[in-house]
Amino acid sequence: MSVPWRMSLGVLSALAIAAIIVIPLVALRGDSTSSTAPAAVAAAPSTAGFSQVVARATPSVVQIRSSSRLGSGVVYDNAGHIVTNAHVVAGATRFRVTDATGTTHAATLRGVFPEGDLAVIAVTGVGLPPARFADSSRIKAGDYALAIGNPLGLRSSVTMGIVSSTSRTVSEGAGVALPSVIQTSAPINPGNSGGALVDASGSVIGVPTLAALDPELGNSAASGIGFAISSNTVRSIAPQLIQHGRVLASGRAWLGVDLRTLVGGGTLVATVVPRGPAADAGIRSGDRLVRIAGTPTATADDVAVAIAAQRPGATVPVQVTGVEGPRTVRVKLGQAPGAG
Repeated sequence: MSVPWRMSLGVLSALAIAAIIVIPLVALRGDSTSSTAPAAVAAAPSTAGFSQVVARATPSVVQIRSSSRLGSGVVYDNAGHIVTNAHVVAGATRFRVTDATGTTHAATLRGVFPEGDLAVIAVTGVGLPPARFADSSRIKAGDYALAIGNPLGLRSSVTMGIVSSTSRTVSEGAGVALPSVIQTSAPINPGNSGGALVDASGSVIGVPTLAALDPELGNSAASGIGFAISSNTVRSIAPQLIQHGRVLASGRAWLGVDLRTLVGGGTLVATVVPRGPAADAGIRSGDRLVRIAGTPTATADDVAVAIAAQRPGATVPVQVTGVEGPRTVRVKLGQAPGAG
């Protein structure tokens, strides 16, 4: 489903960190050694046992700082690769990483996949302990979930909730939509982006990425509604970023158009990728997209969500209108190319 009230968790400026004392805490805008055998999702520990879960998971969660942004990351493997969100590293190639002991290390960008809001950075010669990644296909609504990260610059903070739902499709805006994300009630705040959502054994089930805003409450934070990229998605994308610096097999559907949202509503096809799925189906520059697989597409974000809900190779009906009037074409979706 599409979530119309959302925001990126984000990233936090250094000024905001200093300001948390005097203002309310409001939202501001490898190798496979760690995950060769995904951990099973664990049964809940006793309340006293949660401290052990936190002690097990926290050393693998770091703070990431660039010249303008602050977020979190999860150590992916023994080679020093750290997975985070693309919006945490946006616009930067060099970072300062602070581990759970308070020690700071230099890091560089290894690869970024904006379409999936994932990125990998790397530190060398440090020996940070990698996280263990669970098989997120096995989690269920009602399972315990703990979010570990650096909200508002408060290093190694932990919040607790449950898995509220699985397999959501949500939009980050700017044409980025994320399929198969985990919804959680664990409070997620700015600076949690790129951190760890862990199960009752301390294994990572997701990477916190979004928190919801409720338009009926003046776009204030919607309590207990956050979203995390699933660990299985991370385990698919991160090795490609580590090995190639880009994603070669995204597993995401692709229409092959560049879109513009029109003033007053409507989605205009600005350009069509030659020999792409849309071009092969007869969609042309200047057409307007009306519906995809029955889903209205009033904005470019609506299109992104509709396509993200599909799989590569699926054939879907697309309603368009152009100079000759309305028509419906059937598009065989391709696989989204990765970003370098």
